[in-house]
Amino acid sequence: MLFLIRIFSLLPLSVLYIISDLILYPLVYYVARYRLKVVRKNLRSSFPEKNKSELKIIEQKFYHHFSDLLVEVVYGYRVSAEEMQERVVFENLELLEGLARKRHGAIAYLAHLGNWEWIADVGNQYVDKSIIEYNVYRQLKSPSADKMMIAVRRKRGGECVEKNQLLRTLVTLRRATHPYVLGMLGDQKPSKRSSYIWTQFLHQETAFLDGSEVLAKKFDMAAAYAHIWSPKRGYYRIRFELIVDDPKLTPPEFITKRYAQLLEQNISSHPELWLWTHNRWKWSRAMMEG
Repeated sequence: MLFLIRIFSLLPLSVLYIISDLILYPLVYYVARYRLKVVRKNLRSSFPEKNKSELKIIEQKFYHHFSDLLVEVVYGYRVSAEEMQERVVFENLELLEGLARKRHGAIAYLAHLGNWEWIADVGNQYVDKSIIEYNVYRQLKSPSADKMMIAVRRKRGGECVEKNQLLRTLVTLRRATHPYVLGMLGDQKPSKRSSYIWTQFLHQETAFLDGSEVLAKKFDMAAAYAHIWSPKRGYYRIRFELIVDDPKLTPPEFITKRYAQLLEQNISSHPELWLWTHNRWKWSRAMMEG
C-alpha cells in the first residue's frame, strides 16, 4: 500500500483531482454508495431546518470533498514543505505557541473536518522551533495500513503517539525542557467503556470523550480549538480559538462542552467538510448507560 502511495504521490495534484472527479467520486457516491444511509440520517438529524434540496447539496459536496481528501492524503506524502505552507495557512499560530510556552504544554483540539492529516503540518510551521508537536492517533487494525499512515503523518513534522501510550508520554514530558502541543481529535464516538459526558450537539444529545479534559487538568495544559475552512480546493486555513488558559480553574465538563460548541459552529459554517460517514449517534444515552 505504501508503495502505491509513493507512486501516485508523484502525480501533480491537478491530475489527482481529475481521478477524484472522474473515478473516486462516482465510485464512492453512485456505485458503492459508501455509508450513504448513515450520511443522510446524520444530515437530517443535524440540520432539521434544511429542506431536502439543501441537504442533497451538502451531501454531494461532502462526497466530493471526501474523494478529494483521499487523493490529498496521497499527494501529501511527497509535497514540499514550501508548497504545504501555501496550502495550509495558520492565521494565528502565535496563540497556540504562547499557550504552549506559558503552560509548558497545550492541547490543540482538532476534528475530522477539512483535511486533518494536513493540519498536522503545524509541526513544521511553528515559529518557535523549540516547540514539539505530538499527534495522538488510534492504532489501525491492519498493521500495513497503520505503518502507512504513520509514514504519511511523519512527513508533516512532529511525533506520532498512539493513544494507549499517551499517559506515559505525558509523564515523561513533565521532565522535558521543551514546550509541546498535543494534537487531539476530539469528535470520535465513545465506546461504552470510555469516560464521556453528554451535551447538546447539532440538535442531538451527544456523548463526547472527556479524556483530553482530564489530561489538561492533570498535567496543567492550556487548550485551543483549530477552526478550519477551505477558501478553495486544495487549500485550508486554520484559526486557533482559545478554549481555556488555566484548566484547573474551570468547572467540570467546561473544556469538553466548549470544544463541542466551537466544533458545532465550525460544522454549521462549512458542513461539507465534516466526516458525515462516521456513525456518530449510533448509541443513545439509554444504550450507552444501560
